[in-house]
Amino acid sequence: MAAVTGCTLHLIEPLGFELTDAKLRRSGLDYHDLADLRIHPDFDAALADVAGSRIVAFTTQSKASFADVQYREDDVLLFGPEPDGLPDWVKEHPSIDREVRIPMLPARRSLNLANCAAIAVYEVWRQQGYVGAL
Repeated sequence: MAAVTGCTLHLIEPLGFELTDAKLRRSGLDYHDLADLRIHPDFDAALADVAGSRIVAFTTQSKASFADVQYREDDVLLFGPEPDGLPDWVKEHPSIDREVRIPMLPARRSLNLANCAAIAVYEVWRQQGYVGAL
């Protein structure tokens, strides 16, 4: 699982990929040294690190659009692993404040995790007036 809060990327183990410099460069993340990255051994450890923040869970099962949320600076955007997304026990967890989806055309494959995170983060940034942009 992955969560984004502010400018921090929280990854929750087990990860489906390696975080070696060579693997990250190969995947196009040649700016990873600029990222604030935190790796958590489990979901509870990640929750403890973001305590007090509103958690918005992204899932294909929600009827609510991600674009209808008024995002706050301290919100946490939570995404599940590919290809299954967030497990039911996470979506039912009392710490989840809201479930949303990114609208898709019918009969299309779903977006991958990186694309979903990028779309969501840019919406939050847009709502905040592109703070820090050139």
